[in-house]
Amino acid sequence: PTLRTTTFSGGQNQLLTVDGTIGATVGQATFNNWTVNKAAGTLTLAGSVSDYYTPTGSTLSILNGVLNDAGKTIFVQGNIINSATHQSVGSGSITMNGDSIVTGPCDAKRVIGLVPQDLALYDDLPARDNLMLFAALYGIQGGDAKRRCAQVLELVQLSDRAGDKPADFSGGMKRRLNIAAALMHDPALLILDEPTVGVDPQSRNAIFDTLEQLKGTGRSLIYTSHYMEEVERLADHIVIIDHGKILADESPAALHKRLPAQAALHVELAEALPLAQLQAIRALPGVNSVSAQDALLEVLLQDGQDALGVMGYLQEQGARAFHFATARTKLEDIFLNLTGRSLRD
Repeated sequence: PTLRTTTFSGGQNQLLTVDGTIGATVGQATFNNWTVNKAAGTLTLAGSVSDYYTPTGSTLSILNGVLNDAGKTIFVQGNIINSATHQSVGSGSITMNGDSIVTGPCDAKRVIGLVPQDLALYDDLPARDNLMLFAALYGIQGGDAKRRCAQVLELVQLSDRAGDKPADFSGGMKRRLNIAAALMHDPALLILDEPTVGVDPQSRNAIFDTLEQLKGTGRSLIYTSHYMEEVERLADHIVIIDHGKILADESPAALHKRLPAQAALHVELAEALPLAQLQAIRALPGVNSVSAQDALLEVLLQDGQDALGVMGYLQEQGARAFHFATARTKLEDIFLNLTGRSLRD
């Protein structure tokens, strides 16, 4: 594909692009013509995608289809964060507000927060002391550090465990403290790499609530996950990468439109339908396809409302249904359609 320079437009509307080798602007960050280097040579992420505008406080989610192939962790941590510490594993440029973060010090680096997949905590230090350590690393001291510590502990719902050590925390509590540490310097752009790995459903929901609160305050998020339901809940924009190529760079609504069927109707009948009736159902308005296995019927529909016509036809024909249900197409279906495989970490 033709490589284009990614641009950034600040203010209330922010321009995000993922283009060429790989480029993205999320929050205030711009990635231009980025190449991911692997141990055995250089692998370029390539794709032809379009620009889009998103309000301040949005979430970009990155999904990768192949195990160890231009992985999302390599891109997010290896390129963005290592560039900020002069240990880049790639080539290209990353700028924040027009200032490069690849070489030399700049204030823009202070607006990036990272929640790594591996916990960045000291198990034998109380939660409060862990956060005070991160505050010190960013030059936040005294009363300001204590106030910020109290704020982020309340945000992640750990105020009552401030004096306890992470060694005594559940997996979900450690993940929430990991997020709190990344928020101590009040970043505008928060990068989260698999922040819910190994947590229970209650803690996962607590993390979701925290992230939605952060979006509401105007922060932008880069979120990687192999849990499709998380991406569907949180993402305002999704980039799907497979075998080093960008297959999609769209909003969730636009991705759903890629599939001809937007919903499915499943019906368990008293007995199998004859071929003539199956063909008649296929000819109904809004029906994309019909498949049957004995008395189990699956009808793919252009819209969920089209199920009414199918059920009306079955009633007219005297077909008895023991059970029926409709379901909207899921992100997993779209991913499978694009890559030919299920999402793997």
